[in-house]
Amino acid sequence: MQQSLPLATFAAAMLWITVPSLGQTSLPVGSSIEPLKVVAVVGDGAGDESDFAARRKGRPTVFVFIQADKWDRPVARFLKTLDTDVNKDRSDAAVVAVWLTEDVEKTKDYLPLAQQSLRLAQTTLAVYSGDKSGPPAWGINPGAHLTAIVADNDRVVASFGFRSLNETNVPEVLSKLPKKP
Repeated sequence: MQQSLPLATFAAAMLWITVPSLGQTSLPVGSSIEPLKVVAVVGDGAGDESDFAARRKGRPTVFVFIQADKWDRPVARFLKTLDTDVNKDRSDAAVVAVWLTEDVEKTKDYLPLAQQSLRLAQTTLAVYSGDKSGPPAWGINPGAHLTAIVADNDRVVASFGFRSLNETNVPEVLSKLPKKP
């Protein structure tokens, strides 16, 4: 006798099959980059709380928002590869990685340890001290483990929300970074 799945299980499975990735954030391409007040723990401005959107002053930047409870080896490999490749075509490009967490102090203690392991050169590691969902104006995808927003000339060039990722996703993100004129 054939056994059927309960309707709720079937519906959940179909949703998972039809929505494998989260796609873009709610920040539309071409929109202005909003202020981003975070505490830099490692990298540019370490120890300061400042607006990193203003600090980057229109230079090409990949802003990465990481859900701290989703931080794992594949996300670390993505970040390391992004750091290595970000300025191959644009020497003025950089990464600002912002941890979204409920425990800001614990994250401030952890980020230097992550830096010791990853040895990032083009990436600032920072923490957002507000709500874990991130700065409201940035449209962080709440279901994403990592949200990447590519910016140039103070405008959104592309945005991505990843539920699952690794270093193989880096070329897709960097392909949106405009080449130097």
